[in-house]
Amino acid sequence: MSASKSLRHAAARADVPAEVLAELHPGQSVALLQALHILTRDGRLNQDSRRKLKQVNHLLQFIEPLLQQALDARGDVTLVDHGAGKSYLGFLLYDRFLAARPVGAVWGVEARVELVERSAALAQRLGFARMHFVAATVRDAMATLPTDVDVVTALHACDTATDDALDFALQRQARAIVVVPCCQAEVAAALRRHKALQLARTPLAELWRHPLHTREFGSQVTNVLRCLRLEASGYDVTVTELVGWEHSMKNELIIARRTGRRKRSAAERLQRMLDELGLAELRPRFAVA
Repeated sequence: MSASKSLRHAAARADVPAEVLAELHPGQSVALLQALHILTRDGRLNQDSRRKLKQVNHLLQFIEPLLQQALDARGDVTLVDHGAGKSYLGFLLYDRFLAARPVGAVWGVEARVELVERSAALAQRLGFARMHFVAATVRDAMATLPTDVDVVTALHACDTATDDALDFALQRQARAIVVVPCCQAEVAAALRRHKALQLARTPLAELWRHPLHTREFGSQVTNVLRCLRLEASGYDVTVTELVGWEHSMKNELIIARRTGRRKRSAAERLQRMLDELGLAELRPRFAVA
């Protein structure tokens, strides 16, 4: 960082209240946070922005070691963020980890063209030259994105977009996958269609007899199937919570690291779960790579 930039950076942080600075990562760009409308012009944080910043900063603590491992292994690193939205994750990651390095790239994939255009303009204004944006769905972006991908992320990608991101990661044999799933209605809809038959077969179908339970159970089953799919495809999987439940109900963090060791038992349990729950029609969705 040049001396003039350092002075401007220090001046910008001096204008931010001490209680807000305490919530920022050391060296985190105040100008970027203001450009993303996480911080107000006078350096304040509203409750929604505080929640958002807490989530992303916490998530970066999991992602940065994965980026470092890729850098150590091949001297470069590429991250693809699916369902990027306003690219909070990509911008904060670039600012914290890549801006001071000569290598590394972030690709943001988002279907809403206006958000992509806004993010691209901001990256240009900030001089984040190795940030790239693609206006497409995950599936449509497959051919556009780099062949060598180290880390794939999807933060609250809605419905089956998380599964599409997993498809992409498995196709590219990404070193690591970090997802925080959002709603997924596909499994719940299949449970609902076959509810009468399952209730006749097993008392366990009471777990999803009521509509609210169908939705919640469907979400839980979806993430369990995702984890089994990853394990069967050669990944070690860790499941934890992203932040406290008071900040977000969509709080499940799935981290997968590629080992190349496919777990046959995981593949078998995956197929048994689909059969036992009457979800055989969803085999293509959870196909093992």
